[in-house]
Amino acid sequence: MSSSIGRMFVVTSFGESHGPCVGVVVDGCPAGVELDESLLERDLARRRAAGQVGATPRAEPDVPRIICGVFKGKTTGAPICMMVENVNARSEAYLGVSDTPRPGHADYVAREKYGGLNDPRGGGRFSGRITAGFVLAGTVAREALRAIGIEVFAHTTAIGGISASVPSLQEARDAALLNELSCADSDAASRMKEAILRASSEGDSVGGVVETVATGVPVGLGEPVFDGAESVLAHALYSIPAVKGVEFGAGFAVAGMRGSRSNDPYTVRGDCISTAKNDAGGILGGITHGMPVVARVAIKPTASIAVEQETVRLSTHTAEKIAIAGRHDACIVPRAVVVIESMMAIGLCDLALCAGVMPRVVR
Repeated sequence: MSSSIGRMFVVTSFGESHGPCVGVVVDGCPAGVELDESLLERDLARRRAAGQVGATPRAEPDVPRIICGVFKGKTTGAPICMMVENVNARSEAYLGVSDTPRPGHADYVAREKYGGLNDPRGGGRFSGRITAGFVLAGTVAREALRAIGIEVFAHTTAIGGISASVPSLQEARDAALLNELSCADSDAASRMKEAILRASSEGDSVGGVVETVATGVPVGLGEPVFDGAESVLAHALYSIPAVKGVEFGAGFAVAGMRGSRSNDPYTVRGDCISTAKNDAGGILGGITHGMPVVARVAIKPTASIAVEQETVRLSTHTAEKIAIAGRHDACIVPRAVVVIESMMAIGLCDLALCAGVMPRVVR
């Protein structure tokens, strides 16, 4: 099992959904980055989204613990170990999933790959619960990036087939403060909320799209050809459970354009070379070119739903019907916003260290 990502900013994830804890070890973080539990609590609270529309009733307090790597409120340059405990797991709802795999989940493939020795409770290593550790690492990465002038944020652009209007960068940056869905379009957010509630009342779920943006990114991040900026960032974003698509800039829309439309013309702004628009999403040839890096991430509907579905009983190879019990989100998109921010920050932090633009000691 591969549980680490990064070449110089290395994040190792540990823990299972219903185990004692989930967390991360971050190795390669520069010394001197300001970090304490209050920063971690802020981001974990966004992921927890207690009482939010469509969110799971599982209420984990998610109190972060920094085990090592921080002294007097600053990173030391040593590996940073952080964790949150699992204190509100209910495993009884998962007793049968090893023999009757849930549609849309990794139950069957995990059993086959690991010989049935994996922990199936709550999805184990394949649960969205492990993203609490991603958020811990993302907080470290975000604070390190701020030291070199890079800011990362994300906002919801679609839920349940309802799309928000395209916001300005400032509106996108402030979206998390506007409503519980982190959507910059308040009218669309209202309709998205209705779609979530309707799906929930029917025992179903909805997915959506989150856009993440990084500003202040210098020219030159990315190590072509196999560790180009898009490759590294897509790797990080696809590591999030439930992510089924990633696009940069105009993404798939460029397939319907002519070159005269998709190309971003160069221009001079002050003393800087820039582009007049940003359909490339801030990356050309796997290298950042100074414009904001923009990616959109497709989140599938929550697989655990109360609607009856078809499956099989593996021990007898007979057809079965299943309606999934337990505590689940009708829509994970709002909670995924900070997770997507975090993985974007982790990827950019690694790219910045590889390019030599991030110092080993932040002062």
